[in-house]
Amino acid sequence: MSIPGSGPQPVADRLREVISPILWTLGLELVDVVCVGKGPRSVVRVLIDKSGGISIADCEQAHKALGPALDVADPFPHASTLEVSSPGLDRPFKRSQDYQRAIGKEVSLKLRQPFDGQWRITGQLVHVDEQAVVLEVGAMRTPQTVRLNRDMIAEAKLIVKI
Repeated sequence: MSIPGSGPQPVADRLREVISPILWTLGLELVDVVCVGKGPRSVVRVLIDKSGGISIADCEQAHKALGPALDVADPFPHASTLEVSSPGLDRPFKRSQDYQRAIGKEVSLKLRQPFDGQWRITGQLVHVDEQAVVLEVGAMRTPQTVRLNRDMIAEAKLIVKI
């Protein structure tokens, strides 16, 4: 059996089409699919998330559900290894849901061009939509609200405090 829509589409994109609905039925979200290695050393890394965070049991449940589906979809002409994990707290935001989950929390934005002479801005994420993010910056001094177009952001991450 081939993966739906197989053809010139990259393997990771075809795998997303197979994996995402399975994870959805388990109450999990697909964050990313990364294929690394070649030949029998190929590894399919599936990064998952859910509101409240991922547990080892969630990873195990997803692995058990995805393994047989990937065997049927047969993305490679050889054996491969499936890894399922959380993407980590300090991962770069990839999806709108990542930004939404971070509202009210401190984030760090790496910019494509300087804003007020700075390449990196840190602050509390106040609002996000498809076009822009709004941060409250300068907690030590007088806080100010900064609105940045999303296309100005090279990378956004949650600031993890231990």
